[in-house]
Amino acid sequence: MRKLFGTDGIRGKANVEPMTSELALRLGRAAAYILHRGKARPRILIGKDPRISSDMLEAALSSGIVSAGADCLRVGILPTPGIAYLTRALEADAGIVISASHNPFDDNGIKFFGPDGFKLSDETEEEMEKAIQTSAEGVLHPTGIYIGRMVDIADASAQYQKFLQHSVDNIDLSGMSILLDCAHGATSHIAPALFGQLGARIITLNNQPDGTNINLDCGSMYPELIGDAIKEHKADIGFCFDGDGDRIIVVDENGQVIDGDFIIMACAKHMKENRELKNNMVVITVMTNLGFHIACREAGIIVRETGVGDRYVTEEMLACGAVLGGEQSGHIIFFDYHTSGDGMLTALQLLRILKETKQPASSMGRVLKKFPQVLLNVPVKKKPPLEDMPEVQKAIQDAIDTLKDSGRVLVRYSGTEKKCRVMIEGEDDEQIAELAQRIVGKIEERIG
Repeated sequence: MRKLFGTDGIRGKANVEPMTSELALRLGRAAAYILHRGKARPRILIGKDPRISSDMLEAALSSGIVSAGADCLRVGILPTPGIAYLTRALEADAGIVISASHNPFDDNGIKFFGPDGFKLSDETEEEMEKAIQTSAEGVLHPTGIYIGRMVDIADASAQYQKFLQHSVDNIDLSGMSILLDCAHGATSHIAPALFGQLGARIITLNNQPDGTNINLDCGSMYPELIGDAIKEHKADIGFCFDGDGDRIIVVDENGQVIDGDFIIMACAKHMKENRELKNNMVVITVMTNLGFHIACREAGIIVRETGVGDRYVTEEMLACGAVLGGEQSGHIIFFDYHTSGDGMLTALQLLRILKETKQPASSMGRVLKKFPQVLLNVPVKKKPPLEDMPEVQKAIQDAIDTLKDSGRVLVRYSGTEKKCRVMIEGEDDEQIAELAQRIVGKIEERIG
C-alpha cells in the first residue's frame, strides 16, 4: 500500500516527515536504482519552484541521484510543464519537479515525470516507495568514474520558451495589453519575457519571489484581486498563474473571472469549428459545472468525465483519444502540443483564438451559462472514509433529496491537502449555500 505518494506525488510541510532532506536523498537514490535496470547511466532532470525549501530538497535529491551512479540535469526554477517538456526534449530518463503547486510557501512536494513527459505510473511510484521501505536503494555504491555527474542546463528556460512560441507559430501580439499575475512563483521571470517577446504590452504583478511569498493572496487562487488593475491599465486580458505554472485562470477586460470551465468550452467550440477537436470529444472532471454539460450537448461535443486531478484527465484522454481536457481549477491539457497542463501554453492558445475570431476576452464568458455553485474547503485533522460517518452521509443525502434533478452534490477529500471539499450546484444560490453549510457543520463536528 502506498504511503508516500498521493495523487500528485509526495507533498507535505517542508522539513517535516515525509518532506525532509533525508527522504529526498533516499528518493533520489531510489529513482536512480530503479532506472539503472534499463540503463547503465540514467539521466534524471530536476527543476523547482522558488519557495524557500526547494533548494534544500534539490540538494538532497541531486546528491542521492549522483551517489547512485546517475547523472543529474539541473534546470533551476522553471514551471512544472517546462520540466515535463525538457524531460522529453533532452531525452532524460525521468524528470523531477520540486513544488507544492498552489499550496502555501511552507509546504513542498516532489513529483516525477517519465521519459515521455507524462507523470510516472502508479506502478513505478510503488516500486520507488518499496525500494525506500526495504532499503534496496542503498545497495548502489559506485566509485570512480561511475559516480554520477551534476550538469547545469544553462539554456533550459530559453528552450522551453522557444517551444511555447512555436506552439502558436510565434504569434504577433503587438497592440495587445496583457496583465500577468505570476503568484511570486515559477512563471515570475519567464512569463513576462515570453509574452513581451511576442510583442504584447506587459503589466506584471506578483513577480518578485522571495521564497516565502509564493501564492500569498495572489495568483490563480485569487483572480478577483486583479480586476481593478485590469481596468486601471486598460488591459485586454489578465492571466493568473499558480505557483508552479501548470494552471491558469483568466480575467477579462471588464475584470470578470473566467475559470477553467469557460476556458475549455471556448477552446472546444473553436477547435470543433476548425476541425481540430479529435472525435468531437473533451475530457473534464466531476467538479465541472452542469452548465458546461448543457453547452457541450448543444454544440454537439461529447463529454467524458473523470475523478478530480489532472492525472485522471490525462489517463482518460489517452484512453478515448481526446486532444483537449482539463479542470475547472485551470489545468488545461492540449495533447496536440504537450503532455501536461501548462498555464502559459493555455494563455497562448486563448490569445490565438481571440486574434482569429477578433473577439474580446469577455466573449469567453458567454460560451456557457453556469449553474450557481458553492465550493467550500473544510480543514480536517484526519481523513476517515466519508461513508463511515453516518451524520455526514445523512446531510449529504438530505441535500441530494432536496435538489433532486436540479442540482449536484459532491463531497470529497483533497488529494494534496488536509481538507474536505464540499461542492453543491443548483438553481437557487441561497438554498445551495444553506445545504453546503449543513454538510460542512457535520464534517467539522467529526473531524474538523
